[in-house]
Amino acid sequence: MTLFTTLLVMFAERLFKLGEHWQLDHRLEVLFRRVKHYAFSMTILMTLIAMLVTYLIERVLTGLLFNVPLLIAWVLVGALCIGAGKSRLHYHAYLKAASQNDAHARKTMASELTLIHGVSPDCDEREFLQELQNALLWINFRFYLAPLFWFVVGGYYGPVLLVGYAFLRAWQSWLARYQTPRHRQQSGIDAILHVVDWIPVRLVGVVYALIGHGEKALPAWFASLGDRHTSQYQVLTQLAQFSLAREPHVDKVETPKAAVSMAKKASYVVVVIMALLTIYGALV
Repeated sequence: MTLFTTLLVMFAERLFKLGEHWQLDHRLEVLFRRVKHYAFSMTILMTLIAMLVTYLIERVLTGLLFNVPLLIAWVLVGALCIGAGKSRLHYHAYLKAASQNDAHARKTMASELTLIHGVSPDCDEREFLQELQNALLWINFRFYLAPLFWFVVGGYYGPVLLVGYAFLRAWQSWLARYQTPRHRQQSGIDAILHVVDWIPVRLVGVVYALIGHGEKALPAWFASLGDRHTSQYQVLTQLAQFSLAREPHVDKVETPKAAVSMAKKASYVVVVIMALLTIYGALV
């Protein structure tokens, strides 16, 4: 059921998910605005409550009407947690602004896309475009590949892990957008996601290494296996940049397009591998 649900969610996301209406991140903002205490323990508690609610709903629906309600619930959870509809709109708005030489709109959309890690104000155009590429690659990881990983490895508990990951992702994004860096640090969200993202970053990283410059990327990937301190963002984007080395970082339209094209290619590879492993597991 995991593979079938994943394919349904990916199909629906590509066709219908425009904007933030079907994003859990948007739905949780009402809850986040009520939070007044920013601490590591609060972040863990809120995440566990979200996972517990998902687990209880799943238990209630299991075995009911040949598991049809359970399948519907899985698809709804996947639709809420997988996909970056709002970021996709920002990306297209950036391309439109860049093609029309609208510097203000371009800078505004770039700020939205680089919300989590930001861009140094002192960087030149080449460095800016490379950081924009990195941000787009990270968005693809955070909204597609990492959620898929937790959904698949969780098996029956996949929706529970998926909601937990999406909750952490939404909390980090909300803190980055509306709160101070001090509040974000107090919440411990970056440290938690650093641990949670460790395995999926390495798995996705090897995909980038294999579809790009393997002779350069594979040594870097092996080195990352023992690296516990470098941010997952840097690990993933460094490996992806090996695959983008042939692309020039000088065109304000084509440069981000190259990153999105590479991210889509990696996503397709991951989905195919996941499908093959799921089918193999069912046959064996």
